Amino acid sequence: MRGFPDIRNVVVASLLWMAFAHGTSATGVEPAKDLRIDPAPCVAAAAANDDDKTVSLCGALIDNEKTDKADRVKALIARGAAYGRHDTIDRAIGDYSVALQLDPALADILNARGELWRKKGDRPKALADFGAAIKLNPDQQAARTNYKALAQELERLGALMAVAGKPSFNCATAKRPVEKAICANPELANLDRETNAVNTKVVRDATAASPSAGRARQREQADFLASRNASFGRADYDLQKAMRERLDHLLAVDRY
Repeated sequence: MRGFPDIRNVVVASLLWMAFAHGTSATGVEPAKDLRIDPAPCVAAAAANDDDKTVSLCGALIDNEKTDKADRVKALIARGAAYGRHDTIDRAIGDYSVALQLDPALADILNARGELWRKKGDRPKALADFGAAIKLNPDQQAARTNYKALAQELERLGALMAVAGKPSFNCATAKRPVEKAICANPELANLDRETNAVNTKVVRDATAASPSAGRARQREQADFLASRNASFGRADYDLQKAMRERLDHLLAVDRY
């Protein structure tokens, strides 16, 4: 993904280390191997993108007290990525956090954890991780992009606080049932205002690149509103979910 970089590539690159050669005794007799601390199964599972095996096999590596620091860090990254791909966000954050405690210089993992914090809704922690990743590696483009987009989002949210609980339109003149429902619900009102603010920016940016692209973005919003107005009141229509999905889509467009 462009805004949420495919951590799988980072994981595979970091995990494809050479399995350690087991030493032999002076007589040439190879000592018995403890299969639980052999990193090869964890490596193979991560390289094959087999998330279930990655969680299990890398988990065994992580939990074994005989595992050395470098292998434990790589296994934590692999398992954290597998958790993240399945939206087990708290566990993914936990694994990345332990990996960062063991090796604080992992800029890519700071960025990855920041994306998870953002997905979880903790913007301050996300911004801190993106900033820390940039400090470690100023050329970390994904972190720079994420930091800029989130900083702009926080600035926009700060401006919206002044009109909290109010939608983008005038409730005094609202006639449609859906508009009256939005006016009566502060959470829906905030969603509407934020969606309108992000859409305005998306249309402006698209128009600057191409007038036809700007018109396409305007039509997209008009189509959403028409669908919202027509669908409201149906038993199977979730207004809040529809508005949240529209805002998330616009934020993704604005970010990338």
